[in-house]
Amino acid sequence: MLAAIGKEAEYRKNYLSENIASIYFGGGTPSLLTIHDLRFTIEKLKKLFIVDDDAEITLEANPDDITEQKLIEWKTIGINRLSIGIQSFNDVDLQWMNRAHTAQHAINCLQLATKYFKNITIDLIYGTPTLTDEQWKKNVDLAVSFNVQHISCYALTVEAKTALDKLIVQQKKENVDADKQAKHFELLMQWMKDAGYEHYEISNFAKPGYRSKHNSSYWKGLPYLGLGPSAHSYNGTSRQWNIANNALYIKSIEQGELNFEKEELTAAQQLNEYIMTGLRTIEGINFLDKKWLSINGETKNKIILSAKKWEATGNIFLDENFLRLTDKGKFFSRWHCCRSVSIIINHANVCRRNVSRY
Repeated sequence: MLAAIGKEAEYRKNYLSENIASIYFGGGTPSLLTIHDLRFTIEKLKKLFIVDDDAEITLEANPDDITEQKLIEWKTIGINRLSIGIQSFNDVDLQWMNRAHTAQHAINCLQLATKYFKNITIDLIYGTPTLTDEQWKKNVDLAVSFNVQHISCYALTVEAKTALDKLIVQQKKENVDADKQAKHFELLMQWMKDAGYEHYEISNFAKPGYRSKHNSSYWKGLPYLGLGPSAHSYNGTSRQWNIANNALYIKSIEQGELNFEKEELTAAQQLNEYIMTGLRTIEGINFLDKKWLSINGETKNKIILSAKKWEATGNIFLDENFLRLTDKGKFFSRWHCCRSVSIIINHANVCRRNVSRY
């Protein structure tokens, strides 16, 4: 698999024209890779691309995979940011989400990780049937107590035709409650503000100077290259995604072929994505930026007119310079998922979906 990913990188070394500002090992469980595997991949990428000296290199890791030896090795080869899938510090929640690790695993791994890494992001899930308001507060407080620099919080979404969806239909598991999720999100925004975190994107909170370079590139509409099965790529005018089957992916690469599907984005689609991703951020849409200024006057007027309708409901803040979501609007829009130039290793989706690991 790694040989195939390396070969795909060779085939596609001209896909991006700019320097690389971020590399992200995600999708699947990259923390299971050996230090040799990770070093090989990073060195391969640095030979093929011009990687910035201060590039953000993130590794997704499961709490139960983290050891002191691995942390030391990851740091040695250039990993400078960890994304740890904590999800919850409560065993009842973790069991409901079918997670392999325990609450103690989560605590132990953060005690270790914070000794070696100064740029850590963790994921927390809210809105599960087992999560009370009190436990949600404990989860957030415990995360903050570790002084992690970045926290991503997602409302659990039940995807159709998943194992979780079937269990809920069969009444073997309780369904999620939208009102409960709304309350958890409202509480979360205030708690994170009080703790000194910037709510810079719908689901993301960062201490000053620690916004995710990688995810920010998605929200800014910058190009990215995805390598590996199911990985997505975007160059500003088209999006493509590799075949998902591992064996077929490897076979096609060995035969010197790239097996992918491609979508050319129309001008309307590009505009819609610009609005959708822009509104997810704290800056919103700046009426003085180049993209907005390039839109014709009639289209601008239609967008403003549409925005005024949502302004009346309290979901949008609109003035002469900006179009932004209010706190109320942030919760409403969080369901609409979207995802410096970057390379993604085996990251299947354009967006981070709010799903359990079933």
